[in-house]
Amino acid sequence: LLQKIIKEYEGEVWCISKHLLAASMRLMEVGTKQLGRGRKDEAYDFFTKAYNLYSLFWGLNMKLLNVGDIKKIDEGALSKQDTEKKGVMGALGALVKKVIDCCIE
Repeated sequence: LLQKIIKEYEGEVWCISKHLLAASMRLMEVGTKQLGRGRKDEAYDFFTKAYNLYSLFWGLNMKLLNVGDIKKIDEGALSKQDTEKKGVMGALGALVKKVIDCCIE
């Protein structure tokens, strides 16, 4: 199934993608287990982290992120010009939400 999403098999992108999806799924599983134990705050922390990894996966595979251009910037900043500092996660999360909302309509 991953081959249907990733058309170009650039070694790093393929490897990063499979790890992002696997880690996202593991975090969902742990979050679900915590929710079942009544630990709602911990569960939602895991769910948020899972969603962030899932958003990174789509950002990478929609070519919104270039692995070669990644550089360290201020914590939470998307770029040097980012004044809100929602970061990559905030921007990608909003994009994924918009795409999903569009598909539901």
